[in-house]
Amino acid sequence: MKRFLILLTCLVALATGSMGARKPKTSPTPLRVACVGNSVTYGYGLRNRDRDAYPVRLQQMLDAKYGAGRFEVGNFGHSGSTLLYQGHRPYIQVPEFHQALDFKADWVVIHLGLNDTDPRNWPDWKEEFIPNYRALIDSFLVVNPKARILICKMTPIFDRHARFQSGTRDWHAQIQDAIEQVAEGAPVQLIDLYTPLHTRPDLFPDALHPNPEGAQILAKTVYGALTGDYGGIQLPPVYSNGMVLPRDEQLLIEGRADARREIRVVLSREGKVVETRGTFTFADGTWKVELPQMPAGGPYTLRLTATPLNPDHYRAYYPGQYPYQLENLTKAKAQTLTIDSVYFGDLWLASGQSNMELRVDQCNTQEQDLADAARLKGQLHLYNMPARARTDAVEWDDSVLTYTNQLRHMDFQGWKTASPEVVTKFSAVAFNFGRVLCDSLQDIPIGIICNAVGGSPTESWIDRTTLEWEFPNILRDWRNGDYGQLWARGRMTKNIAHALNKESAAFNALQRHPYEPAYLFEAAIAPLGHLPIKGVIWYQGESNTHNVEAHERLFTLLEQSWRKHFARRWRSEYQERPELPFYMVQLSSLPRPSWPAFRDSQRRLADALPMTWMAVSHDLGEAADVHYRTKRPVGERLALQALAHTYGHNLVSEGPVPMRFVKGLAETATLFFKNADGLAVTRGFELAGADGLFYPATIQQIEGDKIVLSAPEVKDPIEVRYGWSGFTEADLHNAQGLPASTFRLHRQF
Repeated sequence: MKRFLILLTCLVALATGSMGARKPKTSPTPLRVACVGNSVTYGYGLRNRDRDAYPVRLQQMLDAKYGAGRFEVGNFGHSGSTLLYQGHRPYIQVPEFHQALDFKADWVVIHLGLNDTDPRNWPDWKEEFIPNYRALIDSFLVVNPKARILICKMTPIFDRHARFQSGTRDWHAQIQDAIEQVAEGAPVQLIDLYTPLHTRPDLFPDALHPNPEGAQILAKTVYGALTGDYGGIQLPPVYSNGMVLPRDEQLLIEGRADARREIRVVLSREGKVVETRGTFTFADGTWKVELPQMPAGGPYTLRLTATPLNPDHYRAYYPGQYPYQLENLTKAKAQTLTIDSVYFGDLWLASGQSNMELRVDQCNTQEQDLADAARLKGQLHLYNMPARARTDAVEWDDSVLTYTNQLRHMDFQGWKTASPEVVTKFSAVAFNFGRVLCDSLQDIPIGIICNAVGGSPTESWIDRTTLEWEFPNILRDWRNGDYGQLWARGRMTKNIAHALNKESAAFNALQRHPYEPAYLFEAAIAPLGHLPIKGVIWYQGESNTHNVEAHERLFTLLEQSWRKHFARRWRSEYQERPELPFYMVQLSSLPRPSWPAFRDSQRRLADALPMTWMAVSHDLGEAADVHYRTKRPVGERLALQALAHTYGHNLVSEGPVPMRFVKGLAETATLFFKNADGLAVTRGFELAGADGLFYPATIQQIEGDKIVLSAPEVKDPIEVRYGWSGFTEADLHNAQGLPASTFRLHRQF
């Protein structure tokens, strides 16, 4: 009995012990993320890199989403390191490389290549870059064959870099191409760190290393690539209720959503489905859906839905992903974006500076314009994008400085159907252009987006890449350089004075302004997406009249830039649109010495550039005001040009155009014109001989398409000019009442 009790006691003790010794609940092993790179990864230049370096910010974002302990992010950046094994400081030879291998990361994010742009590296060893990159990737797969590798397109190097034009710009681009080649051939995911930061030079104090805000953008970009979280389904802001989409052509709608989503686009009218299309998001969250050609009309409803892929689809499209993503995915809900009152018609962009910006309620034809707006009956649709802060001679407060830096300077006011209430605050030129189109193109909805900014120079509307490659000097020291007009440089300095004050809490030596080269492209053109607009009406130049030669280069680049941006895009390719028409307004009359030559330059540009036409306005100008109030005829003249050249209407769309100048009889000069029916003129011509001295010319004869001139002081006319003063009362016109341009011609021998 005693032995039995002892045995029972032991069994109870064992049972109790086994219960007490239950395995403690263990936390899941954190997923390890290795951030491999150079000084940008390390956090060079940051006052507190332990707080602000992008790997630290990435850790914070992952913890906030998934909970602490689920991820462990390691910073294995080493300043100055090269990817090239023969570079001046190969990454494979620095301690951080071996530490990264010992880390045995589940995910490896590699950002290398910036230091390979050094002339000690790329010129001699560029052929080794791709093999070296593949070897680096393999080294991480050796220590963890299941590792997920993500390689990055490099962050930008800006024009302020000392070697930008001596090689760095070119080699940086070549290395970006090589990185894309690596991504094509290796089992890796590509992250684009270039695009999100290329529009923010203000975040790179030394043109190479991001500040804390830049590091945050970098971390957010990497976070999106790692997790597939891009903030849900999104479209450019111009996709909103009441919008106009292009008619009679296939349309590629581009947007963004979280990765691993199925995108379904349904076009319906009066509750009946017209078309359904679908696709999947790419790894970077982008998606594209092609809609069929639609005839003019509306309204339609456009409904977009982003639905998580089921696990089987998930594994099929994204093999080797980790349970944290799958777990998050299965909990996600479908997202829907609905756009009501969509019309198919013709979409035009009205842009430029203050004379395009001038509103209907600021013009002397307001009463007539508002009456016209009331009778259009829903055919004209307007999207106004005024500046949120005017560039008057005032100091901007901190809030304006902040949102300007963040490219939020424009106010996206949404689509509205033209009515007296809407039109009164809309561009008078753009409204009257649209009004004439509506009257001439019955039953075709017309949409006009207006984003003009007072005082803006041409260079502010050109994309940064184009300027970096075609006109890089204009980017340098833009506040003090001679490319900007003195008054404009003074105005911008006044606006941002608080940021330039070293004693101010808002001090920022790289403060941005809408007059800055490339700024308005980034803030006002890029946000429109790649809509295939019908054409552009452009009224700008007053801020570039001091340098005719620079403007000729800039306007040519502007057209190239926009034709590329608004290209027709089909899936992964795009077709540039050299046929995208530009209709510009020639500057009006104002008593400023450089204006005649500038007006003539605009005439020659319109003649030389493809698909470019001009409307004359010098007969409407006011000597005391650059913002003359008679804008209705300007819109009408632009519309005449568009009707003739874009829509193929058989009409005279412009005034007399000089064709040639020959010597006539008895010391006279004979000019020949086209659009010459009903030629009429009383003044405005001058003649010069070989000495280059001009004298007022007398009109001897007007017959058919020719005008005969003479000047007693000029025995052998060599040159003729017309309307050659800042403010001119020259009055040459044709039977349609359309004025001739300012011009200057040499005699044909």
